Amino acid sequence: MSGAEQPASPQWAARSVLANTAIMAAGTTFSRLSGFIRSALLVTALAAGVRADLFTIGNTIPNAIYILLAGGVFNAVLVPQLVRALKNDEDLGEAYTNRIVTLAGLFLGGVTIALVAAAPWVMDLYLNARYDAAAFADHKDSAIAFARYCLPQVFFYGMFLLVGQVLNARGVFGPMMWAPIANNVIAVGVLVTYLLVYGRADGAEVDAALSSGEELLLGLGSTLGIVVQFLVLLPFLRRAGFHYRPRTDFRGTGLGHTLRLGAWTVAFVVVNQIAYTVVIYLASGGPVRDPNGTGVTVYSSSFLITMLPHAIVTVSLATAVLPLLSSYAAEARPDLLAGSLASTLRSSLVVVVPFAALLPVVAWDVSNVVFGLSDDPETVGRFVPSLRLFGIGLVLFTVHYFMLRGFYALEQTRTVFFIQCAVAGTNVLAGVVLVRHVAAVDTSPALVIAYSLSYLVGSAISYAVLRRTLGGLRTRQLVRFAVRLAVVVALSTALAWLVALALAPLGREPNPAVSLGRGALVGTVDLVALVLLARVFRITEVAELIDPVLRAVRARIRPRGRAREG
Repeated sequence: MSGAEQPASPQWAARSVLANTAIMAAGTTFSRLSGFIRSALLVTALAAGVRADLFTIGNTIPNAIYILLAGGVFNAVLVPQLVRALKNDEDLGEAYTNRIVTLAGLFLGGVTIALVAAAPWVMDLYLNARYDAAAFADHKDSAIAFARYCLPQVFFYGMFLLVGQVLNARGVFGPMMWAPIANNVIAVGVLVTYLLVYGRADGAEVDAALSSGEELLLGLGSTLGIVVQFLVLLPFLRRAGFHYRPRTDFRGTGLGHTLRLGAWTVAFVVVNQIAYTVVIYLASGGPVRDPNGTGVTVYSSSFLITMLPHAIVTVSLATAVLPLLSSYAAEARPDLLAGSLASTLRSSLVVVVPFAALLPVVAWDVSNVVFGLSDDPETVGRFVPSLRLFGIGLVLFTVHYFMLRGFYALEQTRTVFFIQCAVAGTNVLAGVVLVRHVAAVDTSPALVIAYSLSYLVGSAISYAVLRRTLGGLRTRQLVRFAVRLAVVVALSTALAWLVALALAPLGREPNPAVSLGRGALVGTVDLVALVLLARVFRITEVAELIDPVLRAVRARIRPRGRAREG
């Protein structure tokens, strides 16, 4: 095989995907770790009740609205289109990309201005009706203030993702995964400043409304982080060979095809965000029903922790493989698309499944490490049930997530929409029924169960439909892999559980240092057992992820050893 042909081979492509994944995973790891610090400081400063929920809702709504308006199109539709323009256009997609960036900027700017003006009505969609009571009037005012300060993030979220996808289409994957670290650093600085100025909430302050100064600091500080996150990407555009020049000649330039594909993606996102809005609405009622209830902060923070392997491994793998899948789809090679997708799914599952199985064993220690600095002694326990339950949903979501990458590569966004209707419908129905029949303290766990049920439906439907579309997804190979992985994970998790039992006499006091040591030891035992058992059961996907790390470590050790010998 010649050097010119080599890049087209599946083996070379697989190595390229893993290499790009490693770059993105490293950035995401640092980003998530800084995100955990931010989450811990938030709970330390505002506890895990009404005050924290109001800030969490105000700060997450911009991301939700951006995704509703444009995120699905940017994230799923544009990458295949940008890859095609890069390959087929004489100017390597320069004019097409300039038009996309210009159109997106105009759209996002106009929408953001309208949203800020409509902040009170926006918050009515997400806040539980109990906030309309006179006793919570000040809290609702705080929520609206947070919305006004945070809604400008919609523009910067959109431009960040668009610029990131331009870079991804040109083979530059690292900056988009590293840039959120800047946001988290600023967020941490804002929360530290808050603690120094206002201190930790305790006693009656836990449920009291925030002052205008607190709202200003937290709201504008959060928006500043998103602005910086976007600005960090700009220098990399020029390095990737792209020079932005505003263009408004939108007619007859191929954007119609992109927008037609995007129409179904927008419909998909609308359905998804309706479900998200219902979940936030249901969750926001927990702390209002009962001061000890679990709500948005518990649900979203547990979700953040649980999605760690998804953010580090799954998203990195999917982002790296999507241009490759799009190329196979453009070349009408469903066999290569199916093989690449199935292989990437297995690589993700060898991380996600062990993590999901271990999470119930270490849930209390994880919660204590992240949230144990709060003055409220009950805070740690509020997160544990949600953490224990979220792992099931994580595995199901991972399968569904990769199936959607296959549909996006094939430009079958209409199919994705109908599948997501089933997912969102299940989530809403299960959430409403379960929350209605549980106590306030179980609001978040009930919503976690609803989440898992929705992706049980989604993963089953999406896998079956894509398998039929491609004429196969290497299902026999996947089933054999799943059986071996299940045995290995069961054995490694059982060993980790025995170690956790042996260390139980150390106690459950709110001492984060003890929990960190115990959780680290249990996790290390689980990882070592997993790697060894994977070799015995010939799960090569584990070695493919672990061996590059080991080689890097050995490469660092050898020069030092030689230097000492010299």
